[in-house]
Amino acid sequence: MTGQSKLILEDGTEIVGDTFGRKAEAAGEVVFNTGMVGYPETLTDPSYSGQILVMTYPLAGNYGVPEFSVDDNGLPIGFESDRIQVAGLVVSEHSVRYSHHNAVRSLEKWLEEEGVPGLFNVDTRSLTRHLRDKGSMLGKIETETTMTNFFDPNTSDLASRVCIDDVTELSCGDSSAPKVVLIDCGCKANIIRSLLNRGLNVVRVPHNHYFLNLDYDGLVISNGPGDPKMFGEATRNVERALAVGKPILGVCLGNQVLARAVGADTFKLKFGHRSHNQPCVELALNPDPEPRPTRREPTTGRCVITSQNHGFAVRRDGLPDDWRVWFANANDGTVEGIRHVSKPFQAVQFHPEAKPGPVDTAWIFDDFVAQVKR
Repeated sequence: MTGQSKLILEDGTEIVGDTFGRKAEAAGEVVFNTGMVGYPETLTDPSYSGQILVMTYPLAGNYGVPEFSVDDNGLPIGFESDRIQVAGLVVSEHSVRYSHHNAVRSLEKWLEEEGVPGLFNVDTRSLTRHLRDKGSMLGKIETETTMTNFFDPNTSDLASRVCIDDVTELSCGDSSAPKVVLIDCGCKANIIRSLLNRGLNVVRVPHNHYFLNLDYDGLVISNGPGDPKMFGEATRNVERALAVGKPILGVCLGNQVLARAVGADTFKLKFGHRSHNQPCVELALNPDPEPRPTRREPTTGRCVITSQNHGFAVRRDGLPDDWRVWFANANDGTVEGIRHVSKPFQAVQFHPEAKPGPVDTAWIFDDFVAQVKR
């Protein structure tokens, strides 16, 4: 923990902070997360690839970092992937001393080991207000001796950084159990674990893999980083899978990929949704194509608190007549889920598997499993 570094935003804003972790440069999109806990899971979420993350909660690192380990299927325990995915980390205060029975190292040591630069002693409240007013923007971290260029992750092939290279089969312990194909666009470990724990075998395939020749009972489209328009091959394969008619569930980016597969468009949000407390209202399934679901449409009376991490959203006015908005964000009205009026096709923009965050919507996996086993 030596010296100072500088966060430079593309609008010319410069913020000086003390250096922790690796003393190095980094570049990407600067975004903020309002979660209070869960930094081991958050920093290893592949959806953060290419981003410099600002944590709004004023203290990070107080419970340390656990030892890296995996379960019988090779899935990391306590993390959502096998490495830190963020390009850089900005916090107000980080704790040098930590206390937790599972902790084996500090947040600073973890960042240093994985080569990720961090800044602390930053007024993250002011920085977050700036990003809320101006929108998420490109930024770079520079030290006194290193410089770098801006980098826009939304125009690059982030999927190749974070998804698997080869088809992998994971077992729930019952070889006769239904099998689902999981399109890995940058999948969190707990999505896979949520499927395995509910008695499904999983075939994990790369985002651009043609899977229609496989024997499967359902399809899951995972979360992932960046612009959904960059996942063209996955979108085309999902469009083909729709014609097959087997149950489909999309999560986060998977919601956007499914929407694009049925002809809807996506757009970039001003500053995205990255938190553990986003309220989403479930809309009633209106059998009539008009009027389109809006914030004033009839609801089921259910409002769920969700964990989210995304910077893009689905345009509601582009959905076909046989598709409906399933969930709407109670804060800004954006689409938080879509579903078909009669077929077992659905997706949500939030994370029902949590890790970190609330588990209010874990039942979505239960419903999907029931469709697969029907």
